[in-house]
Amino acid sequence: MSEFYEQPASHPVGTPGVGGGVQISTSFDIPGTRITRYCGSCFGVVVRSMGFAKGIGASFKALAGGEVTQYTRLLEDSRRHAMDRMVQNAQVLGANAVIGMRFDSSEIGQSLTEIVAYGTAVVVEPVT
Repeated sequence: MSEFYEQPASHPVGTPGVGGGVQISTSFDIPGTRITRYCGSCFGVVVRSMGFAKGIGASFKALAGGEVTQYTRLLEDSRRHAMDRMVQNAQVLGANAVIGMRFDSSEIGQSLTEIVAYGTAVVVEPVT
C-alpha cells in the first residue's frame, strides 16, 4: 500500500485554476491515476539553525532526558518547508504529482541542519 498525500487546494503552493495541489506519494504510483509524462527529478532544500537561546534550552532538556520539543518542532517545520519547495520545483517542471518522495537530512557544522525533500515529478491523469 502506498503512502499518499495530496495538498489541499487552499495550500499556498497549489496552482490556481487547476483543481487543487500537487499529489505526493512515497511509492512509485498514485492509486486511481496513470502517469502520462515524467518531468524529471525535483527537490526542496532547507538549512536551519536552532538559534543561540533555543539551543541552550534544548541542551538543558537533552541533559535531563526525554523528547527535545524545540528540535522536534524545528525538524517538523523544516520538513514541511522542504516539501513546499519540492512542490514548487515540480510545478516549474510542469508536473501535477511527485512519486517516490523521500526525505534526507544531514548536519552542517555544529549548529546547522539540512533537510532535503526529493522525488520524481510526473504528470498524472485519472484512470477511467
